[in-house]
Amino acid sequence: MNGLQKTALVLIIIGAVNWGLVGFFGFDLVASIFGGQAAAFSRVIYAIIGLAGLYCISLLVSTDHEIEKEPEPQRS
Repeated sequence: MNGLQKTALVLIIIGAVNWGLVGFFGFDLVASIFGGQAAAFSRVIYAIIGLAGLYCISLLVSTDHEIEKEPEPQRS
């Protein structure tokens, strides 16, 4: 996994935790940290997380050899 893939995955996890909090407790963590859902910075965070989700769709449909992997150690 390269840096962009790891970053996208972390953002997706943050989004999932936020939606879990909204679903279970009615509490929007991103909005509470950044000044409400209508605040400009909150909207930027929501947009970045949304873009990360769109990027992760490509990871879902790509084959294993298309995703960068660390080379396997050579056996002697």
